[in-house]
Parts: sequence; C-alpha cells; structure tokens
Amino acid sequence: MKSALSWIVVFSWFAVAMLPAQARNDRAATVGMRGVIEQVVLPGSELEPAPSTAKTPVVLRVLQTWPHGEHLRYDLEWSGLEPGQHDLAKYLVRKDGSPLGELPPLVVDVTSVLAKGAAEPSEPDPVACERLGGYSMLQWTVGTAWVLGLLAILFVGRDFRRRRTEAKVEPTLADRLRPLVERIAAGGGDDAAKAELERLLVAFWRARLGLHGHKAGDAIVAIKEHAEAGALLRQLEAWLHMPKPPAAVDVQALLDPYRAVTAASFAPIVPPPEGA
Repeated sequence: MKSALSWIVVFSWFAVAMLPAQARNDRAATVGMRGVIEQVVLPGSELEPAPSTAKTPVVLRVLQTWPHGEHLRYDLEWSGLEPGQHDLAKYLVRKDGSPLGELPPLVVDVTSVLAKGAAEPSEPDPVACERLGGYSMLQWTVGTAWVLGLLAILFVGRDFRRRRTEAKVEPTLADRLRPLVERIAAGGGDDAAKAELERLLVAFWRARLGLHGHKAGDAIVAIKEHAEAGALLRQLEAWLHMPKPPAAVDVQALLDPYRAVTAASFAPIVPPPEGA
C-alpha cells in the first residue's frame, strides 16, 4: 500500500514538473498574427494590459492569472502591429493603480511579410484574359435559375401550402372530454356517461402518475389529493353525489391539464362485452 502511494506521489510530482515544459512561448510572429506566452511569473500585484491607442505597436491581452507564491503567474496573448522588437512588459499596468516597478523583459520579435522598403502592394501576376461571352453565359445561367425558382415557388410551394392547410389538426384529450363535461355540468348525461367519464379520468391519471401498482381505491384517493389531477375528478363526484352541486363551474380551467395530450394517445376505458 505504501509503495503504491509513493508511486502516485512521484508520478504527480513528475506531471506537475512537466507542465512548464509544455507551456507555449511564442516570442516571434509576423505582423497581425497572434502569439501566446504561457506560465510567465511576474512580481508584484496583479497586472493588466495598459490602455491602447491607434499608435500602440502591440495589442496585449491577459488570458489567465494564478497565484504563484508571493507573485502571480500569467498567460499572455499578443499581436504585433508594427515590425521590430517590442517589450511586452512596457504595455502592462497594475490593476490596483500602484507603480509598475521593475519587471523582467518580455521581448517579442514582430516581422513583416512585405519586402524591405515596400511602400505599396506588389503588382499582381499576369493572367490570361477570360474568353469573350463569359458574362453572357453568366446572365443565361442566372436567368434560368431565377425562372426555375419562380416556377418552384408558384407550383411546388402552392401544393405544399395546400396540403399543409388540408392536414387535419389532431384533437386533444380536452377536445374529447369537453362535450361530455359540459353536458354533465348542465345537468344532462345519464349515469353511464358519468361513470364512463370517471373511469376515463382514473385510468388516465393512474398511467400519468405511475399508480398502476396501487389498488383502485388507493389510486383514486391519491388522484383526488393531487392538485392538478384531482380537480376534474372532485368536481365529477360533486355532480354525481351532491344533491345541489355548484352551478357555476369553469369548464375551461378543469380541462387545462388535458390540452397537451392527444386523444389518439389515450384509448377510452371500454368494459369488456358480456360473455367475453
């Protein structure tokens, strides 16, 4: 056990010791290209890039900062705008406003891709002229594509919109329950209709609330106590058993929990035929 622990400690020390060797140290780049210098330890309080101007030859960013004993360790990103050697330390300031003090130099070399002394872009290499008639061919191609697109919009798009309009909207469970609930609320509907509605509600909420393992009586009690599931079931019991049930009932509010369920996804509870 001690031997395995010792190997883990040695491996962890070795991995940490190898981190600085893997850090990026881009000290040279062409104008406008990005360079990254990682794991630079600088003394003093936290540093940040100095405000730049249009004449600043280097754009500098501080990517990350970590504590490093009494100092701080930085990941820096820089991009040179003028060729030459530049000291990135000169473009840093203290975040707390204190004097910058002495910092180790961070010299980078920015090179130009233009020839020395070039003041304007070079002449492009000569190329052969395009054959005559190329623009006319382009006109014919664009015109043909435009006509084909117009025909597609007029005929294919119209047929798609027509089929989309003709598509039937699938009814929800609320649409299916509404006529029965409204009829019972108005005092209509026979006992069979009320019993069918009760069976439908109990079966739906047993499936929705995962009450298949409960006995029927326990499941009904749990459904009644549920804030969303019990609303319509409690109102149905009032219609079934109270001598004078409340006259004013908000049917729309009672059907709200069933609007997101399609009628086809929930089959009605139909008693098995006699003799089956």
